[in-house]
Amino acid sequence: MGLPRFKRPGGTSESSSNLYVANCGPAVGLTFDTIEAVFGAYGPVKGVYLADESGTRVIVSYHEEKSAESALKTLNRRACPELGGRSLHIQYSVHSVCQVAVDDSIPVSMAASELDIPGLYLIHDFISAEEEKTRNVNTNQYLGELPLFLSPILEKMSLFQKLGYAETVLLDQLTVNEYPPGVGLSPHIDTHSAFEDLIFSLSLAGPCIMEFRKYSTGVWLTSPDTLSDEEAQNSDKSSKFLRRAIYLPPRSILLLSGEARYAWHHYIPHHKVDVVNDTRIRRASRRVSFTLRKIRKGPCECEFPEYCDSQK
Repeated sequence: MGLPRFKRPGGTSESSSNLYVANCGPAVGLTFDTIEAVFGAYGPVKGVYLADESGTRVIVSYHEEKSAESALKTLNRRACPELGGRSLHIQYSVHSVCQVAVDDSIPVSMAASELDIPGLYLIHDFISAEEEKTRNVNTNQYLGELPLFLSPILEKMSLFQKLGYAETVLLDQLTVNEYPPGVGLSPHIDTHSAFEDLIFSLSLAGPCIMEFRKYSTGVWLTSPDTLSDEEAQNSDKSSKFLRRAIYLPPRSILLLSGEARYAWHHYIPHHKVDVVNDTRIRRASRRVSFTLRKIRKGPCECEFPEYCDSQK
């Protein structure tokens, strides 16, 4: 199964049922639902997709060419009140010969205990919907260098003791990332010499699938930063590894410790639609992650030297 991929227009007037629409997308405040509603006035819309990673260009795919033709003639280079008065620049687009596969052959687990990865824990609904949206802080609480709005999160870390993790949680580093639809995370192991044993990842606003791989060689055979999503998914053709995947719903928190932190690559596939147990789940208009760690102040002396930059 694959997600649609389209060629960027190259000056051709070849008609098709797909439109390349510029000055339109989530980066300019227009949701897929809003775009579909406007273009749906000209015929049934098959789907709305990002044309690239800018978030300012989309592909509107119709079931019939005549619908695309009607929309192009009516909306091209004209201000559209329903889309905030933006002037759209529209051309025909056609399917690309190359498609990026959504590899749903691997089962996706809902619980960390199903993955058989030592040191991996997941808590659903770690925070409430109200806490996910709040911007208030308690100015009477002092947490050192971490922002005060993290206090409700840190106070709940004891919940991991119920899952069998009994170590004291000490954290001093926060990374906040925002992911637009379709954007994932390159495969990697967090540098051993940079951070201590515990890595927490809190998912906000939208869901995703996270995949884990453990390679017999100790490292990803190709630099992960140079891999496309398709290459990452198909790298098993030249490598031997264990592979697992887990679904991360909004407001859940994931803990990587021990083997899960030190020996397993983790990454988020670059998909706009995830497949979880035969159910297609479209990613939200944005996903935000809070990654909490503790800075390491000496060399790493973990039990996984084949993966460790301090011990090579």
